[in-house]
Amino acid sequence: MRLAPLLLALLVSLPAAAQQPTRIPQAALDTAAQLRETALADDTGWKVTESLTTEVGPRMAGSEGDARAVAWAKAKFEELGFDRVWTEPVTFPKWERRGQSAEVLGPHSQKLVVIALGGSPGGTVEGQVVRFPDLESLEKAEPGSLKGKIAFIDYRMERKQDGSGYGMASRIRGGGPSAAIRAGAAAYVMRSAGTDNHRVAHTGGTRFAEGLTPIPSAALSNPDADQLARLLALDPSTRIRVSLDCGWNGEYTSQNVIGEITGASRPDEVVLIAGHLDSWDVGTGAIDDAAGIGITMAAAKLIAAAPQRPARSIRVVAFANEEQGLHGGFAYARAHTDELVKHAILAESDFGAGRIYGFDAGVADHAKGAIEQIAGALAPLGVEWMPGQGSAESDILPYTWAGAAWAWLGHDGTDYFDLHHTEDDTLDKIDPKVLAQNVAAYTVFTYLAASAEGDFGSSPERAHTPSW
Repeated sequence: MRLAPLLLALLVSLPAAAQQPTRIPQAALDTAAQLRETALADDTGWKVTESLTTEVGPRMAGSEGDARAVAWAKAKFEELGFDRVWTEPVTFPKWERRGQSAEVLGPHSQKLVVIALGGSPGGTVEGQVVRFPDLESLEKAEPGSLKGKIAFIDYRMERKQDGSGYGMASRIRGGGPSAAIRAGAAAYVMRSAGTDNHRVAHTGGTRFAEGLTPIPSAALSNPDADQLARLLALDPSTRIRVSLDCGWNGEYTSQNVIGEITGASRPDEVVLIAGHLDSWDVGTGAIDDAAGIGITMAAAKLIAAAPQRPARSIRVVAFANEEQGLHGGFAYARAHTDELVKHAILAESDFGAGRIYGFDAGVADHAKGAIEQIAGALAPLGVEWMPGQGSAESDILPYTWAGAAWAWLGHDGTDYFDLHHTEDDTLDKIDPKVLAQNVAAYTVFTYLAASAEGDFGSSPERAHTPSW
């Protein structure tokens, strides 16, 4: 009897058994290779993308187009043969754009191409323009120094394959208005967060720090930002008029639309792939993000038709209102808090339709061997395994912060920000053959992840707070 406490103490002190490495069976790898070739010759991704951009067109959150997009997604999932289709509500404040204009006043009078930033209030402001080269310089402006004036941040976004140049441009769009208000400005304009030189302005959401009274805030096309900079060099007292007709109008409830292909032996576990259903009201939202919807719907459809379905279920989510604050992503994370460990791994396509060139994942150590196997299966598509280079995309972020494992299939975004959030985001900018490569990559990844023996480490213990 005396030995019992000692034995118990010894057992408690022993290290826990090591987690068995996750692996992917050879049969699944063979099937994935067949699916890869099938996907490259398949046009489902193109047809879905064409359908959404043509039949629905622009679909800003809270608009009539939003409602039609939800109905379209439900019907499309059913048409493609998904086993289960359902919706989950997403409620958010509704912002509307009705119109905008801007012009130079005085001896050099001329029109400027401008677009209101999402979340901006309406109003008409005339004032002298004060140029700042970056956000930091505006943040250093003395309080009240811009009273009655219009702040202008003239920062040109850098072109990068991975889109990393967007980080600073996005911070300028999100933080510039508040910095302008603190300096006393009556309105705010910025050079568009885009890499093109076309005379189209890039919209996108902004925000206002708590306690500040919002001011009209807009983006200039890059050629018009160049023009305004030249006019200011010629005459520092240059004045402009900015007129925005936009603003908040109550609340709206949209839907996350979800389709699922049932797994063969572990149907209660899911591999989630996604895109977002909404777009801004300019263009037809082809690269942002009809392509993501087309890619993920097509990948799941191809997997459903495989000779042997994978063990886990494939869940495709068409998220609501990503553009104005990841509302669909946060709603999904809240609704599925207790099911996190059943989500084996998540991936989202929300960076256009450029060729997928890189692959990375955020998984537990015991699953890294399986990730390397997936990387090997992606290699024939020209996809490089790039450990530590990628990150989870947009709507799946809230769930990854809660501890879900994720994967990144990195699109070549060299030209993405030429089109992003503009009138030029239309179907003709997508190459059907490159889109098929995207579908093939998502099909291979999703099938293998759903076939893996062992998990990828999704757990509340992996929860973390975003660094930004």
